[in-house]
Amino acid sequence: MSEPLPVPFDVRLMNATATAVFVACAFAGLAAVAWWALRHPAFALGGITVHGDTARNSAVTLRANVAPRLSGNFFTVDLASARSAFETVPWVRRAVVRREFPNRLSVTLQEHHAVAYWGPESESRLVNSFGEVFEANIGDVEQDDLPRLDGPSGQSAEVLEMYRAIEPLFESIDLSIETLHLSSRGGWRAELDSGAEIELGRGDVAEVSARTTQFVRTLTQVTSRYGRRVDTLESADLRHAQGYAVRIRGVTTVMPPQQQQQKR
Repeated sequence: MSEPLPVPFDVRLMNATATAVFVACAFAGLAAVAWWALRHPAFALGGITVHGDTARNSAVTLRANVAPRLSGNFFTVDLASARSAFETVPWVRRAVVRREFPNRLSVTLQEHHAVAYWGPESESRLVNSFGEVFEANIGDVEQDDLPRLDGPSGQSAEVLEMYRAIEPLFESIDLSIETLHLSSRGGWRAELDSGAEIELGRGDVAEVSARTTQFVRTLTQVTSRYGRRVDTLESADLRHAQGYAVRIRGVTTVMPPQQQQQKR
């Protein structure tokens, strides 16, 4: 059998040229379709569908605040910028934005759920259920019994974790934490709704919880010994290795001057 003859150079050149022209035409066609789609009014953003949490912001308000900040059409809108725009709205923690063919955006929102105030009373910062600090209008907070947490920057989650661990311990004796403070040196201090101040000492959740558990289990016995209720507690110091020190309203361990003279 004879071998096939090689294809002449001019034929190969013609085939390559035809292929190149075909590819170029295909790309040109795709570019034309893309250009048409980018400019066609049918793909201009026609609306935003809002899902998820809208307790703090209505869908109408969200669309009015965010829509002017969006640019482009269905194909060119920057979803990351759109997400950032929604997340700058007060009380919005997270937004997931998707395209919804042919001309809409679909956004699913997660709002902050405030569980505590953060920092000094002069500031309008709050802590959400994830331990994250956010800013909002304090007047929008419906709960009037939120505790106030305070501590170094970036440690709000740790302070919230400690509050959740020891608050039930005080609730067992009908007391409640109004303020929990973490110092820059790692010391914990709580102020109760009765006005008492509790020095909890240093340590992690397990260590502080252990000291607090011992304290609340014996406090009723200590106060009843002097004919007092637990809400007469003025202060307590749990930083002692073998126990704690307390001050109870109306009870003193200082001997009056007359008794001191008689003892002499």
